[in-house]
Amino acid sequence: MTDARGVRPRALQAHGPEVAAARARRWGAFYYAEQVLRVMKGYSWSIVMYSVGQPVAYLFAMGVGLATLVDGQGGAAFGGVSYLAFIAPALLVSAGVMTAANEFTFPVMDGFKWRRTYYGPHASPLTPGQIAAGHIMAVTLRLLLQSAIYFLAVALFGASPSSWGWAAILVATLTGLSFGLPLMAYSASITEDKGQFALVMRFIVMPLFLFSGTFFPLDTLPLAVRWIGWISPIWHGTELGRVLSYGYQEPPLLTLLHLAVLLGLAALGWTLTRRRFALRMGQ
Repeated sequence: MTDARGVRPRALQAHGPEVAAARARRWGAFYYAEQVLRVMKGYSWSIVMYSVGQPVAYLFAMGVGLATLVDGQGGAAFGGVSYLAFIAPALLVSAGVMTAANEFTFPVMDGFKWRRTYYGPHASPLTPGQIAAGHIMAVTLRLLLQSAIYFLAVALFGASPSSWGWAAILVATLTGLSFGLPLMAYSASITEDKGQFALVMRFIVMPLFLFSGTFFPLDTLPLAVRWIGWISPIWHGTELGRVLSYGYQEPPLLTLLHLAVLLGLAALGWTLTRRRFALRMGQ
């Protein structure tokens, strides 16, 4: 007679280190993404308040308050749409960039220097590329969730009349990554915090936010500062978002250029980040 106590379901059988290592090599990025999401859970209330409070405050202040004055002058300068519809895609995209700037600076420095949270997983079969990918996956999920909440607020304000408006969620997420991934590579190269991130916020993020056609058409700016918009991911994402949100008219090739710039910056940032993580963890 077979001893039933010696029979264990396959799902409950312990796996050897070889099996665990093989799983880590295959799913390591997802494992690390889960770890980052668990850390985010500790300040999830702040994430929710930021995701809900910021759009409502901006939309009320700029889209309802200021729009009353702007729309009274006519909407010709904004493509025949209300000022609220004009700025809503820009605010959605800018929020994604701001979040990416926060998530790809200090947390990366924390992983390498302060709490060194990257090195524990690196002692397992996880590769530097998987650790970087896991971090990016977790932030991407946050960007998607935040952008979806933001878009819901925009839709409730009636600022996205097009049936394709929901796709602005993807544009905002892509724009955040197109700015955040090169910044992540830069953050991974910093060995000492000497205020570099504060300088990035003040002299890169804020100028891009203000001079990327966020609150007024880019072609109304002097040429001396208009170039800031041309190289800004926020402008490319904003223009793409406007095409989707209310059918903003522009040449199709320009729309493709916006998408190509965002994808190119994200791909470049990912390549540089992988190399930087591999070099840093190999030291």
